[in-house]
Amino acid sequence: MADHGSADSGTAVEIIATDPGPRSAAVVPTDRPQNPGFPPERKRVADLDPAKEKQQERRVVAWFVLGIVGAVGAVAAYVAFPLDTHGAVDPSTTRITTLLIGLGIALGLFGIGFGAVHWAKSLMHGHDLVEMRHPTRGTPETREKAVAVFTAGNEESGFSRRKAIVGTLIGALAAFPLPGIVLFRGLAPKEDANDVLRHTMWKKDTRLTRDPSGTPIKASEVTLGSAFHVIPEGLNDSEHKLEEKAKAAVLLMRLKPEDLHPSKGRENWAYDGIVAYSKICTHVGCPVALYEQQTHHLLCPCHQSQFDITREAEVIFGPAKRPLPQLPIYVDDEGYLRARSDFHEPVGPSFWEREH
Repeated sequence: MADHGSADSGTAVEIIATDPGPRSAAVVPTDRPQNPGFPPERKRVADLDPAKEKQQERRVVAWFVLGIVGAVGAVAAYVAFPLDTHGAVDPSTTRITTLLIGLGIALGLFGIGFGAVHWAKSLMHGHDLVEMRHPTRGTPETREKAVAVFTAGNEESGFSRRKAIVGTLIGALAAFPLPGIVLFRGLAPKEDANDVLRHTMWKKDTRLTRDPSGTPIKASEVTLGSAFHVIPEGLNDSEHKLEEKAKAAVLLMRLKPEDLHPSKGRENWAYDGIVAYSKICTHVGCPVALYEQQTHHLLCPCHQSQFDITREAEVIFGPAKRPLPQLPIYVDDEGYLRARSDFHEPVGPSFWEREH
């Protein structure tokens, strides 16, 4: 036996009775939501008026041209306002250069971005699409459909027929990397780094002076266990003071003469236990300025490389691969410490020595 009754709108209730047993109810939907479809495409001004379409196209071109101008302008600013003028760095010039380069790069990027967005908003079709799910297989039919999709996209975007937009877009994309290329190229040394770091301000008879005062040092002032930060005489008057100091900085120490173990040919590089070594770590160029009196070890604070002063600053721990270069010294008739020559090997990180 079955009873039929009314229920909420859109449903019918069918009551099923079985004998014996309780009665149960099932809700059977009588109407389903219909697919409303997409609303009609809303035509834009550019779709209805060819003159407006041309106007929007010119605006996109203008944005891409602006991107080209920004990228080229950044390169021009880098060339027109060099950071290093006659061997000196002017802070005001640095600020102007940085500002102009930054504005040029930003303008180049914004020109490309705004141009692409304006192109999509004003010239590409805006109707809704639904891609029905279906198995993707590498069949000829699938490839034909893929070609059809690309063809339809090309037609809707107008990529192939809008020559001015395509040309300026390609130009903007090609010009945008130029500032980066020029800036990174500017970081490269003008000269061979291997040759540059083989020569410092140290030369024969140059007096050792205190850093930073430039006061000459007498051997009698260097007491046992002491350490002096040393620069060559005349460094403070140098036109390229910072660059020269970065290569010529030296650490001077005094040990007991019997604690030193010089190799053949270096017996006269020290004076009465006084030795001088480059202060620039051979790992990545940090200042090696921590001297341990009891062990006679020098420590680089950056990556913990340790050097044994008693054995010509050989590496005993850490990532450094070669000893600190030693500066040969002697004492003149007035008791002042002087250099016998420049360093006999390049100072600083070992990678500067590589030929390739």
